[in-house]
Amino acid sequence: MRREKRNKKGNRKGGSESGVGLRNEVEAATATEREKMAVPGDGDMSAVVLVGVLALCVAPLAAQLSSSHPHQRSTVLKMDEASLTVNSELQSDVLVSWLSDHCFQCLFQPLGLVPGGKSPGMPSAKNFLLSSQHPLTLQLNSTKINQELCRVHYHFGEYGNYSLWVKNLTESNVNCTVVIDGEPVNSCLPILLAFLVYAVLCILFVAGRAIMGLDIVRNLIFSLGSTMEMERLINSELGSPNRTIDSYSNPVPPPRPGPGNRLRSLDTFRGLSLVIMVFVNYGGGRYWFFKHESWNGKSFTVFIFIMGTSISLALNASLRRGTPRCRLLLKVLWRSLQLFLIGILVINPSYCQGPLSWNALRIPGVLQRLAFSYLVVASLDLMVATTRLDHFPIDTWWYLVQDLLLYWPTWLCVIMLETIWLCLTFLLPVPDCPTGYLGPGGIGDFGQYPNCTGGAAGYIDRWLLGTNHIYQNPSSRVLYQTRMPYDPEGVLGSINSVVMTFLGLQAGKIILHYKDQHAKIMSRFAIWGFILGIISAILTKCSKDHGFIPVNKNLWSLSYVTTLSCFAFMFLLIIYYTVDVKRWWSGAPFFYPGMNSILVYVGHEVFEDYFPFRWRMSNSQSHAEHLAQNLVATSVWVLISYLLYRKKIFWKI
Repeated sequence: MRREKRNKKGNRKGGSESGVGLRNEVEAATATEREKMAVPGDGDMSAVVLVGVLALCVAPLAAQLSSSHPHQRSTVLKMDEASLTVNSELQSDVLVSWLSDHCFQCLFQPLGLVPGGKSPGMPSAKNFLLSSQHPLTLQLNSTKINQELCRVHYHFGEYGNYSLWVKNLTESNVNCTVVIDGEPVNSCLPILLAFLVYAVLCILFVAGRAIMGLDIVRNLIFSLGSTMEMERLINSELGSPNRTIDSYSNPVPPPRPGPGNRLRSLDTFRGLSLVIMVFVNYGGGRYWFFKHESWNGKSFTVFIFIMGTSISLALNASLRRGTPRCRLLLKVLWRSLQLFLIGILVINPSYCQGPLSWNALRIPGVLQRLAFSYLVVASLDLMVATTRLDHFPIDTWWYLVQDLLLYWPTWLCVIMLETIWLCLTFLLPVPDCPTGYLGPGGIGDFGQYPNCTGGAAGYIDRWLLGTNHIYQNPSSRVLYQTRMPYDPEGVLGSINSVVMTFLGLQAGKIILHYKDQHAKIMSRFAIWGFILGIISAILTKCSKDHGFIPVNKNLWSLSYVTTLSCFAFMFLLIIYYTVDVKRWWSGAPFFYPGMNSILVYVGHEVFEDYFPFRWRMSNSQSHAEHLAQNLVATSVWVLISYLLYRKKIFWKI
């Protein structure tokens, strides 16, 4: 997702001091402090401070870890690489090829040629660099007789040194054995370290909250606070204030600002999705499992779902205030236009070097997709949304499904949109490609359709927007060696993003229709999650690549929408229960970026290459140092969102 900007500052309330009734003011100040301490969520500042402490702790530890492992060979091996020496005792040349387990129905790719040995006792050797991200299958073929000699399946470790010995046991029997010459490193240790630091800080936070809850500690803080407040007021009456005392005169943070009557669980869910997104966009420590999938596979991107939930609640509140629907529709149009234009600027950063060039301007993008989905779903909801939800009789047969039946025209429109997606995806003829093709092209599908990346979705984008106006480096380029431009935020996939937004809208309708009936709300979340999970299981056959419609973020396939929406309903159920029902968790620190989601998203894109979000690393080929940098960058944005929250700065468009 890309960038946007604009701040709204709330009015700051400042206290005034007078020369009358010093004792009354001190007593009032003490009472106010007692009220602040009584607010359950006021300890949220500690949670944000923990994030900052984590950033400071992880960075030096990770840097030390990356510089001390015994197999670091930055001059020879790079990150996610291993060294393999093939020793061949055969007299003929041997062609070595490789195939990644992560590459579905791919062709073997040549790695190199190992020359034949000069004599029976003198094996030839050649060194190769291999990827350590996924298990590989090595195929050795004799160039003399053009036949396969052997296959070796192995998962090479990062920075490991290996030897592959090829021995001729008999004239027709060849033995291939892998030997470890240098132990690889465990590249996941930095993740474990970061997790432990988080766990320790969370324990300290919980312990600190428990200690602060003791009566003796609270009374001590109150007495110290009252004494310092009295001295500050006396000094302000008699002369200039004492700066030392003044700097500590307000140990308790002010009450939480922000819009009232909000469900903290929604902002917490939104903030959690945003924090994950920022961390992944910043690199995710350069771990392959934190990156977007090369083709089929899922990723945790549910921000658009919670946007639909917010649409439902926001429009209902505006309608109840008496705002005309036409005015709301104009606001929806204006906001969608703003999101789209900001998205254009975010994904085309060359504007910093001069005027935008239309010849290479990328049109689709994350914010553009958000704008389109928001426009369609909000417009549909405005057509049928009702202002009163409390006048329906509870003894009617349709009361239990009122959140569905009252909005049947919008459901009909969404079903029509999904039908259009299915027809275009599986029935549209694509030149030189099979009808209904959902593959990555390149070397996938055994290299039969190298220029068919994305099937109908890619074809529509190239025909409608032009090859130069879509994404030029899709995630399938590395593993599947595709050469066709393909945009994961393209036109056809935007239809399914509308469907996912609408499912989020349905979650909002459930909250509105069953307000304060927590059991009914959570049971409906669970039912929706179960239904969508069953649909996903049928569409995918519970597999990654062999289903009718595989889960695919690049295509935004139907199964991707149902799978992510299933997870979204279940996560929303858990967060709603812990934050808004039981109040076990205040939502910190994710609540704060959730309150300023557009600003944080746009900011993290615009300032991505600036300190403290990025700096020159001592070893750029270290997962540990990349992880530390990305954690620090993400933590800084959480801290910024908290400071903006305290200052009542909320960017709304």
